[in-house]
Amino acid sequence: MTSISTCRFKNSWKMLQSLTSNSCVRLIESHKSTWYFLFLVLGYILYLIFGAVVFSSVELPYEDLLRQELRTIKKQFLQENECLSEERLEEFLEKALEASNYGVSILNNASANWNWDFTSSLFFASTVLSTTGYGHTAPLSDGGKAFCIVYSVIGIPFTLLFLTAVVQRIMVFSTRRPVMYVSTRWGLSKPLVAVVHATLLAILAASCFFLIPAAIFSSLEENWNFLESIYFCFISLSTIGLGDYVPGESFNQRFRQLYKVGITVYLLLGLVVMLVVLETFCELQQLKTLRKMFYLKKEKPQDRLAIMEHDHLSFTSVSHQTNSTSLKEDKTKDVPFVSVPVLASPGGDDPMIN
Repeated sequence: MTSISTCRFKNSWKMLQSLTSNSCVRLIESHKSTWYFLFLVLGYILYLIFGAVVFSSVELPYEDLLRQELRTIKKQFLQENECLSEERLEEFLEKALEASNYGVSILNNASANWNWDFTSSLFFASTVLSTTGYGHTAPLSDGGKAFCIVYSVIGIPFTLLFLTAVVQRIMVFSTRRPVMYVSTRWGLSKPLVAVVHATLLAILAASCFFLIPAAIFSSLEENWNFLESIYFCFISLSTIGLGDYVPGESFNQRFRQLYKVGITVYLLLGLVVMLVVLETFCELQQLKTLRKMFYLKKEKPQDRLAIMEHDHLSFTSVSHQTNSTSLKEDKTKDVPFVSVPVLASPGGDDPMIN
């Protein structure tokens, strides 16, 4: 008896395990996109933490070294100028740093550059509308700050509309028609042609809007090397706009007005090209399949039609039942109750009854 009960217990346990595993598998399969999305959120959070750890470990020693150097210079300056108190020096430095945050420098070699002439204002407007926002120049007056808000509220959606229309027209001639022509002309697979075309387009864009401009900036800007120039190009065209590197701000910059206009044109054209490249990659079949893993599934037209037909049939059956019930009740109400007498004879020989 003990062995039989043990076998039954084992079989029941195996059945419970199989049912549990099957239910878990069905649950995962039915909510696959939700699980993929949760993994995506977790991966993004881990990527943020990874970036914070790397930036902190790389930049924190340089920040500490710079702080120590500034303390040493400040201490040495106060020792050499005993008539100046530390409080007065702090007030002066605070005022100078506040002005520097608005793009106004107290240095003699920076007094020749104006931040709000026409070309500099044009450059500022382009950085606002493209959401690059270097932050090296900011409105000083309350009227300028208010106008910047209104100008941005109208201008940023207008810029998005403009860029979308431009990119849509360029995509026809730069991506869709060439891919279709090559795939039909040479009989090649369209996804393969699209991948090769996107790769070549990315290489061409990187050469024309990163490598060549970086070489030009490194030659025009005295304190920029090639890496810093590429860094500026990427930060600008990706609309990050940290503002630590801004061209045309050096002392005695030759052709500064024309230089600012050229940078403005470069930023707008580069932004359009970056959007074209991104849209080209987004149209790849492989990336579309990858994106669908994290999206909610749309309700198919067949399912929606089946639901509507089911609802219609249910409503029809209910209405038919209601109508038949009401008809029966009406017939019952219309027919009067009549008592029929029973005809019978005692002898059973009545000829009329027979």
